[in-house]
Amino acid sequence: MTQQPTRPARVEYVKITNFRSLQNVEFKNLTPLTALLGANGSGKSTFFDAFAFLSDCFSDGLRRAVDKRGKFSDLRSREQTGPITFEVAYREGRLVGDKRPNLVRYHLEIDDELGKPVVAAEWMHWKRQSYGHPFRFLDYKMGQGSVITGEVPENDDARVDRALAGPDVLAVSTLGQFAENPRVKSLRDFITGWHLSYLAASETRVVPEAGPQEHLSRTGGNLANVIQFLSEQHPKVLETIFATLRRRIPKLESVEPVALPSGHLLLTVKDAPFSEGVQARYVSDGTLKMLAYLVQLHDPAPPPFLGIEEPENFLHPKLLYELAEECNVASANMQMVVTTHSPFFINALEAKQVWALRRNELGYTEAVRASEMMGIEHQLVEGAKLGQLWLEGYFEAGNP
Repeated sequence: MTQQPTRPARVEYVKITNFRSLQNVEFKNLTPLTALLGANGSGKSTFFDAFAFLSDCFSDGLRRAVDKRGKFSDLRSREQTGPITFEVAYREGRLVGDKRPNLVRYHLEIDDELGKPVVAAEWMHWKRQSYGHPFRFLDYKMGQGSVITGEVPENDDARVDRALAGPDVLAVSTLGQFAENPRVKSLRDFITGWHLSYLAASETRVVPEAGPQEHLSRTGGNLANVIQFLSEQHPKVLETIFATLRRRIPKLESVEPVALPSGHLLLTVKDAPFSEGVQARYVSDGTLKMLAYLVQLHDPAPPPFLGIEEPENFLHPKLLYELAEECNVASANMQMVVTTHSPFFINALEAKQVWALRRNELGYTEAVRASEMMGIEHQLVEGAKLGQLWLEGYFEAGNP
């Protein structure tokens, strides 16, 4: 049976409060590809880590997610009280041609009690029709609450009371394991499927143990394994990657994983005019990073959400414009957020895709969309480049 094509899930709204410098930030009408820029310390990496933290809460549990980052007090915005909150509104993935899915809103409040992190409140709501008020079909506080089961929960359906294992347990993470809660399961699968990328050129030179792997790791240390997987299972995808790479780096001809007698996998790269390839450790950082990004962007089973932090490290400025173009194409199959300092990367984007971050007079992060800044759209129509406008100080926020 032929699998029907689907459109990916999309986050449309994000609000974060009391998470480090993100004391109160809001992002509305997010695009499939979003770029965050700003000066050092403006909050870009913190926004990136907010998504990583939420993903870690679902995959590892709340306590371990907090412990990875120190203490709860290290996460709460300085000189603030009250819970850390995350609110995400998204639409589920759907079959191509299906009607637009309902907007689902997820709200999570995390606080501390006797020095331990707890889930102070957690709820999901939607409205089934275009009219009326949204209602909560999942509602929990401190491990106690209820959920409306079924494919399309209605406000007048029966609620099922279910206690969780403790106040530090996320209801969505637990109840989303059961088929009777498909809307909750959809959110759980969506968030646990997020991938946050911190690619490092040094990691792509690692000589790993042989064996195919489907997806690139956060740092790219299994690049050879993923190329092996693609060569065995998706050779046409791999050829597309190489063809794209050759357009971007003309002298490069091929990349091959070579199995060693030791059981490890060596990545070799052949470039013109030489007859033999060389080990990846002798290849430029930029070539390896561009290859790793292309492997990530052409994943046959892409994550629903991909975050990329500062792709400009080790890449030639010309390649950054082209990488942004590749990200735009890939965003048809997954949602992406990229943090960057590069004007060359955002030159390839539209103003509605770019948000500038800055610290306000109180020391907390503010976010402003470039398309909503006075005069930016007009100057773009006149032929200005978005990155150049940012460098020259025309942005209302986030100027370098």
